[in-house]
Amino acid sequence: MDSKEGVRVWCDGCYDMMHFGHANSLRQAKALGQKLIVGVHTDAEITKHKGPPVFTEQERYKMVRGIKWVDEVIENAPYVTTLDTLDEYNCDFCVHGDDLTMTADGVDTYHMVKTAKRYREVPRTAGISTTDLVGRMLLMTRNHFRQGTQEYLIEKEEKLIRKPRISGSSTMGQDAKARSPWTGCSQFLPTTQKIIQFSDGKAPAETDRIVYVAGAFDLFHVGHLEFLEKAKQMGDYLIVGLHTDPVVNQYKGSNYPIMNLHERTLSVLACKYVNEVVIGAPYSVTKDLMDHFKVSIVCHGKTPISNDVDSSDPYAIPKIMGKFEILDSGSDMTTEQIVERIIRHRLEYENRNKRKEKKELEAYEAFQKAKEAEKAG
Repeated sequence: MDSKEGVRVWCDGCYDMMHFGHANSLRQAKALGQKLIVGVHTDAEITKHKGPPVFTEQERYKMVRGIKWVDEVIENAPYVTTLDTLDEYNCDFCVHGDDLTMTADGVDTYHMVKTAKRYREVPRTAGISTTDLVGRMLLMTRNHFRQGTQEYLIEKEEKLIRKPRISGSSTMGQDAKARSPWTGCSQFLPTTQKIIQFSDGKAPAETDRIVYVAGAFDLFHVGHLEFLEKAKQMGDYLIVGLHTDPVVNQYKGSNYPIMNLHERTLSVLACKYVNEVVIGAPYSVTKDLMDHFKVSIVCHGKTPISNDVDSSDPYAIPKIMGKFEILDSGSDMTTEQIVERIIRHRLEYENRNKRKEKKELEAYEAFQKAKEAEKAG
């Protein structure tokens, strides 16, 4: 078996709405070599072949750079992966998930590297895709927590009109017929193994200054990334407390969070600035929590802080202890702004999702027929 030493691996993609599925693919790709080089497509290329991206190219470049397994990011990567691209960046081979990516003309974007046998495939993470996340936001539904009756919500562009609630469910808002096996997602099933794969597993050193932050970190985005980068600069070891789904819904309402607790855990763990995650952290930062994790400083961004259910300040304890600080990340991006982007361009994204699923379904059916014909022959 060949040694991984010196092997440079190439991955490329849109990396729009960067989620733990993207991160898992990059984690698997990095395991096949020593250095992971990631090419990211421009807005113009994505719009031409798939439809408008949710995030700008500059936002997407920054998000990919924030993933712990990525060694280098190449901006303006070509949509069709060529041998010249692999050679230019001294990459031995290209890695992609086991779904199919096509150009606007229906051409497999990896056909050249596949023919040259410089292509490797890793299993796609079931239960998540950008298309799925866009679908959740278009309807602001709870289908990612519970399946049940269909429920269509038309949101005003200026403002979300749903009242806060915990329970409820929906489908993706599409006809109940054949779905693409790649973007027609099943419900995400979390495992301890996946959390272990994403985790560093390193305990803080005795001398480490430990920083604690807490929040929803829903639809992990560039604002979260820049805040966590600033928080990490406050010490040596960064712990992120993630609130449960009911707690997030309590202070955000409107059917938030979009992603459930397990999905948010993996998204945060994939960030290179994060050392540890507290899954289901209490909303109020208690002295017990501070003592247990030996927290030196508690940080929060410039977003408003909601009181706890008893109307108390959730950061009262660290403030009294003189261990609280507000950080300015320099970014004004919020999860609500992402939802607003989606709703503002609702028809564009709905059409994009439909076209993408139709194209994928046709390709999958053709692939299945070819396999059957091969067996019959």
